[in-house]
Amino acid sequence: MKARLRRTWDRLSLYLPVLLMGLLAMGTWWLVRNAPVLRPPTTEGAPRHEPDYSMKGFSVKTFDGEGRLQSEVQGLVAHHYPDTDTLEIDQVRMRSISPEGRVTVATARRGVSNADGSQVQLFGNAVITREPLRQRDGKLLPRLQFEGEFLHAWTRDERVRSHLPVVLLRGNDRFTADSMDYDNLDQQLQLRGRVHGVLQPPAR
Repeated sequence: MKARLRRTWDRLSLYLPVLLMGLLAMGTWWLVRNAPVLRPPTTEGAPRHEPDYSMKGFSVKTFDGEGRLQSEVQGLVAHHYPDTDTLEIDQVRMRSISPEGRVTVATARRGVSNADGSQVQLFGNAVITREPLRQRDGKLLPRLQFEGEFLHAWTRDERVRSHLPVVLLRGNDRFTADSMDYDNLDQQLQLRGRVHGVLQPPAR
């Protein structure tokens, strides 16, 4: 009996490595089949210049802490572009009121504003008008108007610049130039290129 068991065990031991190899191969196949597939890393391309939201026939107003109107932006159509964080407006009209009560109005066929509205570029029949204002000392600031195909305005710094021909109207006076840089806070105006001016005598 012992001899028979020994012979049986000897025969099984001959096939044991084959059985183990078979089990190992089946286990490896199962692991490969059920293992999660690793996807190659995807590289995000540069953001496209496409709007993420749009507005039509809109009007946006901002107020100060005491409820006084600070600015108003109107337009036919506006598109916001996340890649540059800018707002492009067709048939734009902007109106702002300074703490001193100075009213400035800007219009153009198209406008591009940065996120906080501190810079505005106006394209096509651009006009920026500062309405006349009588100061506390009684001095009258005359009406000031800029006209051109392109005007770049810094609303907080009260600056207007253009590298294209412009027309400047100050009261009854009229100036033209190939380019311009105006700083209202420093009361400086630089006209460059072919500059022409017509000064009218003050009204009595």
